[in-house]
Amino acid sequence: MSRTKVVPIPVMGRHNVNAYLLLGRRPVIVDAGTPGSGRRIREQVAAHGVDPADVSLIVVTHGHIDHFGSAAELHRLTGAPVAGHVADLGPFRTGRVREPYLPTGPMGRLMARSEKLHMQVEPFEPDVLVTGETDLEDFGITARIMPTPGHTAGSVSVLTAQGDLVAGDLIANSFFGLLRGRPANPPFHDDPLLNLASLRSMLALDPARLHVGHGTPLDPDRVRRWASREQRRLTRLEAAGRLRTRTRGTGLGTGDAPGTDDRDEA
Repeated sequence: MSRTKVVPIPVMGRHNVNAYLLLGRRPVIVDAGTPGSGRRIREQVAAHGVDPADVSLIVVTHGHIDHFGSAAELHRLTGAPVAGHVADLGPFRTGRVREPYLPTGPMGRLMARSEKLHMQVEPFEPDVLVTGETDLEDFGITARIMPTPGHTAGSVSVLTAQGDLVAGDLIANSFFGLLRGRPANPPFHDDPLLNLASLRSMLALDPARLHVGHGTPLDPDRVRRWASREQRRLTRLEAAGRLRTRTRGTGLGTGDAPGTDDRDEA
């Protein structure tokens, strides 16, 4: 069994938005970054000694434009097929995210005002349509695509045989990756409780580390402590009828919004 190495590919800032290069018998890219970042990702892949033409697959973790914004461009630059989950086909095919964004806290409410998050990007049609757990051995890495819905309906993560979980926006570093190593919600979730259930199901598989779309790798034990606190908080919000989700659609008070308390002490 060949070992799969996970290499971060910064797309914006040092850690604010990340794609990933997975190195095994053949290279795989996870996520395609913001619109217009395809060449930057291609150049960074080449800087790691990989011929971009050798990339076997581009996995898009979900239908937000900071993750699929350059999928079509990166497909043209590498020739690699693109994999995406069937439940996010709408954003992929239209180049538009599902709106409105549902903020998890103050950062999300601020970011939701940005015109860049509401723009239309170049759409794409996934060559590999993900409907469930998908083995990537045929693409040259010992890893699996794991459906992890909640952030969006079609969110996925990639779990390697060594326990590296490339988690997309299942979890993030605080303040959009600025507070390194500190678990927090990303700025938006379509369904916070479903996302938390997906996160806990991945933690139950005992990953060695979590590689996230926004920030540096996270320690699983620290994420478990955060998840326990988050479960209690979201349960209180749901009981009070204040948990807003895309499916449930109930109101959310601004004074107790998800993500406002992302402290990491036990």
